Amino acid sequence: MDLEAVRTFVGVAEAGQFQKAAADLSITQQAVSKRIAGLERTLGVRLFTRVPRGAELTIDGQAFLPHARELLRVAERAGVSVRPGRRPLRVDVIASRSAQSGLMRGFHRAHPEIDLDVMMLFDIETAVTAIRSGAIDASFRAVAMPGRPLPEDIESVRVFDEPLQLMTGPAHALAGARSVTLAQLTGHRIWMPGIAPGTEWGAYYDDLIAEFGLTIEATGPNFGSDVLLDTIADTPALATFMGEPTRLVWPAGHDLRRIPVIDPTPVYPHSLLWHRDNPHPALATLRTHLAATTADHDATGTWRPGWVIPR
Repeated sequence: MDLEAVRTFVGVAEAGQFQKAAADLSITQQAVSKRIAGLERTLGVRLFTRVPRGAELTIDGQAFLPHARELLRVAERAGVSVRPGRRPLRVDVIASRSAQSGLMRGFHRAHPEIDLDVMMLFDIETAVTAIRSGAIDASFRAVAMPGRPLPEDIESVRVFDEPLQLMTGPAHALAGARSVTLAQLTGHRIWMPGIAPGTEWGAYYDDLIAEFGLTIEATGPNFGSDVLLDTIADTPALATFMGEPTRLVWPAGHDLRRIPVIDPTPVYPHSLLWHRDNPHPALATLRTHLAATTADHDATGTWRPGWVIPR
């Protein structure tokens, strides 16, 4: 359906005259008549009846008018949704309680004037596809899969190295430690449900296992953080890794412990990905904010995989 014809129909209905509608729309009266005639052919009904004072809506025209107005409103919203500077900045984070989500909350506090849409996609392949299609403007991701570099049109920059902590219940053998080394974790079961093969976080933990001989298990379904914390609290033989900035709340009776890991500290590297031709003005603002506010991600004493997303 021709939206300009629909717009002209609404203009005539509101003006009550073809001539006045033509003036309001800055087109000729002949163009108005042509558009209305074309719309009537498309719909198969008469929309106006000529009267001495101008034009009156027929019964069919009256029925069509509210839908015509809605069509124009939807078209306007569709245009705004993709107009840089007028639509929200759409950013992908892995989880709502993650360090990435915290970075976006900080950005929103610093720039409340920028509209944001924060969403959660599953893996890097999905995120890259969404960036290339324009469905999102940017994504926080950790590491690329070995041998599968980012497409040439995708830019990335390392923005944050998230220190990992060990989380245990009160009866775990390491529960009383003020800190632990990676070497001390050898032989202890670290439970990480949700590590999916083929994901960038799966590859990260595979590297951690290979480098330090850790026992990291991903057995069982991932029922979310609440079930994970319940299990860790009740199972002395299990611990888990948790990002230092990750915000979690658990019942006081769980008596969970968050223990720093040192010598070296494992860090989970976060990068921001975006399309090199993305014109959204707020994207540059986000990158500048992250560069100015995130901690040094090349600090000594930390460990990261040998392969990372190329900058």
